[in-house]
Amino acid sequence: MVKKAVLLLVLAVLTMASFGCNTIRGVGRDISAVGDALSDAAGGNP
Repeated sequence: MVKKAVLLLVLAVLTMASFGCNTIRGVGRDISAVGDALSDAAGGNP
């Protein structure tokens, strides 16, 4: 169940990122946001 939620979250973020990143800096921020979201979903952030 958690894997499905994480997958859905990643797909949603990637979809938004594909529309939102217009520069290399924007791509870096989007990739960082995906990493943060995965870490949060996995319980990595205290």
